[in-house]
Amino acid sequence: MAGREKRKRVAAALDDDDDEHRRLRRKQEEAENLLRRIRGLVRWVAGEVAAGRSPSVALHRYQNYCAAPAGSPCACSYDVPVGTYVLSLLHRDSHASRLNVLLRVLLVVQQLLQQNKHCSKRDIYYMYPSIFQEQAVVDRAINDICILFQCSRHNLNVVPVANGLVMGWIRFLEGEKKVYCIMNVNAAFTIPVSIEAIKDVVSVADYILVVEKETGYPDIPTRRFLRYLVEQLHLPAYCLVDADPYGFDILATYKFGSLQLAYDANFLRVPGIRWLGVFTSDFEDYCLPDCCLLDLSSEDRRKAEGILSRCYLNSEAPQWRLELAAMLQKGVKFEIEALSARSISFLSEEYIPQKIKQGRYI
Repeated sequence: MAGREKRKRVAAALDDDDDEHRRLRRKQEEAENLLRRIRGLVRWVAGEVAAGRSPSVALHRYQNYCAAPAGSPCACSYDVPVGTYVLSLLHRDSHASRLNVLLRVLLVVQQLLQQNKHCSKRDIYYMYPSIFQEQAVVDRAINDICILFQCSRHNLNVVPVANGLVMGWIRFLEGEKKVYCIMNVNAAFTIPVSIEAIKDVVSVADYILVVEKETGYPDIPTRRFLRYLVEQLHLPAYCLVDADPYGFDILATYKFGSLQLAYDANFLRVPGIRWLGVFTSDFEDYCLPDCCLLDLSSEDRRKAEGILSRCYLNSEAPQWRLELAAMLQKGVKFEIEALSARSISFLSEEYIPQKIKQGRYI
């Protein structure tokens, strides 16, 4: 009996090794294919310039939302381009500058893929600071490259800095590093930069809770990690944000994606995420003191009005839109921490479990 169990464990270990080997081989093949395409483009551009011709590069334009009125048709999509933008040396100086930056960043990416190394966007900026002028120029070039080659940033070996944290009833391996949150559920661990390095995920949790942090909008590693956990663990995901327009925008980024990364929205967003709170109505429902309530600023109002005009709220989340409209109509906001006015443990021991159990989310 013991021998049979041992053989089962050995077989399982061999299967895991085979899966890991296939994953690494697939990643290497994808990198080699991307590298060939990059080399081909660079050679073509160089050849065109040497021959006295003006190379043109066509970039698809993606848009995951617009401000079309309710009921009006729009071309917004999570995976289909809405148009094309052509960069050409003949058009204007700004095109020449943008192409120059794109090619310089491409050369860096080519080196990263050839040497199987990684770097950050900030690293790339400091390679040619006098040419790039500002970080936003590099950011746009990286987005252009992703659109041009129909890939994501992580495929370029350009890695962001992860600001998100994970804690709770979960454990996994990040490469050779053991991330055993389950051994100390009160300790927070940095979210992996690359989900490709994650394996052997185990969890006994009933749900995933996303909580707004002081760092603001979710970064790419956090969004990819959440998407990965939802798909791997088949758990419902709830989001808890401040009852203000910026909290709502963070929530919307998780569900619908951002406009800046619209070309990758379909691979970053979590369509099934549920808004747990906090709602403007929670202030009265839980009898919070008036001192916790703040008036919406003029900037808050402009932000809320801009979000309310987004087409996806009408078509995909009308209840979310009603809640945001109620916030704007009442003209007030408050933070998650205001719930602690009830008691120090009210949020974790009553608010969250009760709302989930009673289905008080949207």
